[in-house]
Amino acid sequence: MIRPLAVAAGGCVGALLRWAVAGAVHRLTAEAAFPWGTFAVNAAGCLAIGFLAELTELRGGLGGPTRLFLFVGLLGGFTTFSTFGYETLALFREGSTGLAAANAAGQFGTGLLAVWVGIVLARSIV
Repeated sequence: MIRPLAVAAGGCVGALLRWAVAGAVHRLTAEAAFPWGTFAVNAAGCLAIGFLAELTELRGGLGGPTRLFLFVGLLGGFTTFSTFGYETLALFREGSTGLAAANAAGQFGTGLLAVWVGIVLARSIV
């Protein structure tokens, strides 16, 4: 029973963090047509999962309920790929094809880069 509770607790924390971080970024960039809040959350989530996964790989120690809490719950609740898809499609529907393409390419590119940077950071401290 502890494993589902770890995922649920992490998901709750991650969703609350996503709401807070995306909201803060959105308020800072309210005049922009680009969805910076979602962009920032996905980049941060990719960075975090890259860092934690590599740190776990190199040092061990994160297993069972802790790993489920962090990776499945917290980071799963924090990143917003479904929102990314919706916002990208909305930009296309509004006729903002360039912004939609920039969002899609930027999300994927930044996500991959952030995972790699997280791996490099984890390796640099081990």
